[in-house]
Amino acid sequence: MKTLTLDQIYTADMLDFQKERYARITKEFEAQFGEKPVYFFSAPGRTEVGGNHTDHNLGCVLAAGVSLDIIAAVAPDSEGNIITVKSEGFPLDTVNADDTEVCEEQKNTSASLIRGMAAGFKKNGHKIGGFKAYATSNVLKGSGLSSSAAYEVLIGTILNGLYNDGKVSDVEIAQLAQYAENVYFGKPSGLMDQMASSVGGFITIDFGDRENPVIKSLDFDFAKSGHSLCIVDTKGSHADLTPEYAAIPPEMKSVAQFFGKEVLREISKEDVLANITDIRAKCGDRAVLRALHFFDDNERVGKEAEALNSGDFDEFLNLINQSGNSSLAYLQNIFAPSAVDQQGLTLALYLAKSVLDGEGACRVHGGGFAGTIQAFVPENKLEKFKAEMERVFGEGACYVLSIRNCGGTKVIL
Repeated sequence: MKTLTLDQIYTADMLDFQKERYARITKEFEAQFGEKPVYFFSAPGRTEVGGNHTDHNLGCVLAAGVSLDIIAAVAPDSEGNIITVKSEGFPLDTVNADDTEVCEEQKNTSASLIRGMAAGFKKNGHKIGGFKAYATSNVLKGSGLSSSAAYEVLIGTILNGLYNDGKVSDVEIAQLAQYAENVYFGKPSGLMDQMASSVGGFITIDFGDRENPVIKSLDFDFAKSGHSLCIVDTKGSHADLTPEYAAIPPEMKSVAQFFGKEVLREISKEDVLANITDIRAKCGDRAVLRALHFFDDNERVGKEAEALNSGDFDEFLNLINQSGNSSLAYLQNIFAPSAVDQQGLTLALYLAKSVLDGEGACRVHGGGFAGTIQAFVPENKLEKFKAEMERVFGEGACYVLSIRNCGGTKVIL
């Protein structure tokens, strides 16, 4: 587990804000618990960069930790294994870490994630113990930056730092976070969110082996790229869009099932093209197009990683644009056919490309249909880009981020 100073975690322009933020949670901890905190911890949100809707067919993704995070002031509790967490703006959570039973009444709550992380540590033979924490988050809810994964990783990082001498690996903490979310929280999430938050920086994940996904960290310093990462919230509602999301995995898998396989990773693009007439008749054209998107975007992840590792940022941007165009044309997750009057993502992509004018890159962010787009914006166009996005989608709609090179970490003030 990393132990880092503020200037190792945050960019120079963020330091004053972060110093004030940590000073504030120190005071809030003292007000809540009547004592001073002993340690500080941080876990970042994450962004999906490459591989749109590839993971559920055992494909590859490129993800990264971002500069928004959850931080906590912490003190060990020597009186037992009681974990007490006060998250700013939410009720106090108190969990007995010795009680590892799944509590149905607690599902979909932060308390279930605390219990799940403690249970996971115990299940894997690691030590657990009680602590008190005051936490605050600037990971945007509903933005696709995965605030829940950051919270899970934060709890795991605290348990690792307080009771396991930091010896539990970032990868294992991510796996335990997925376990907590799947089993205790009750959400069948994949591993990408937790892994990107726990490891930090750019990472690729190959889900080809269900039980042992292959995770690789990439050696690229985004701060030197001359670009900012922007997440634009188009303020579109996800209400009533569940059927649109839910249709993508089975449509892709229907093409694999044509060949007697379960997922697309078990067949090839050449298989599909060679049998395309029969597949169209059985599965429909949209399923075929979504399968072709899978093969192309899955291959692009490797190319994007190679471009970053070699320092070829222009090629990386080119590949991101290709991925975005594929999502628009073939995956078709930019707007819902059931709501053609609501096309905020399509509009945002048009406006982004107009401002970028052949530079940078943009694509849908996350599941699609509503919500957010992602853009890599050259610094000399950042002000204009932000102004245009907020002119159309409202003040505060454009979040300017950077890629964070570390994941869950202990913080030295």
